[in-house]
Amino acid sequence: MVIPTAPQQTARPIAAIAANQSFNWAGYTQGSIEKGTTFHSVAGEWIVPKAKQRNKGEAEYSSSWIGIGGGCLDTACTVTDTTLIQAGIGHDVDAAGNVDYYAWWETIPAPLIRTTLPVDAGDHVRVEIVESTLTPEVWTITIANVSTGGSFGITLPYTSTYATAEWVIETPIVISDDGGISVGPMPNLAIVHFDHATANGVPAAFVAAEQMQLVDFDLSLISAPSLPDLDADGFNDCTYRKSCPTPTKELR
Repeated sequence: MVIPTAPQQTARPIAAIAANQSFNWAGYTQGSIEKGTTFHSVAGEWIVPKAKQRNKGEAEYSSSWIGIGGGCLDTACTVTDTTLIQAGIGHDVDAAGNVDYYAWWETIPAPLIRTTLPVDAGDHVRVEIVESTLTPEVWTITIANVSTGGSFGITLPYTSTYATAEWVIETPIVISDDGGISVGPMPNLAIVHFDHATANGVPAAFVAAEQMQLVDFDLSLISAPSLPDLDADGFNDCTYRKSCPTPTKELR
């Protein structure tokens, strides 16, 4: 069910507090210092998770996405990046428990833009963000719903530092109708299975040191990724679980 008047949301660069912990991201982030390269394309596939209200009467917000910029340049997360071009899927729950799924894109510091591409829980989506090889700082964002055959695409200019690439779930910043700003609490989400992740057109080759956990302000764990899968281009992202199982099958 679509929320009729959803508040404005915006994603943001990582709010890192330690080498593998942040207040807003859970997943994998790769950096130019760690990998010895800059990032000019990123892609990934995942299953849109079913969202469910965690606390009765509470509006809760979350997104699954990929992006370039905004993350940690090294695995110790001593240096972070302020640019960010990203795209993915929102899965929010309003105070009455109604769930809103939508495809979106964003170029920091501009606000998040919803697309008209229909998505729902259980859909298999593929997202790509690619810089033009002919015209630097011109990017094409593609969001495909593999399950339905629908797709969205846009080409636009954006000045990036090319410093990081990431595959994450996030609790975004929420801006209410009266201008109030808060960090959206995370709803209960089904496991998000990321797979077929690439950076610069080649498999991502994830390593455990690139994991990022999402913690609350008291440092209690909210969301965390699994170890990489066998071919190191996928992982599971889990919320409110004691452990997150590593995927045993490829996403097809």
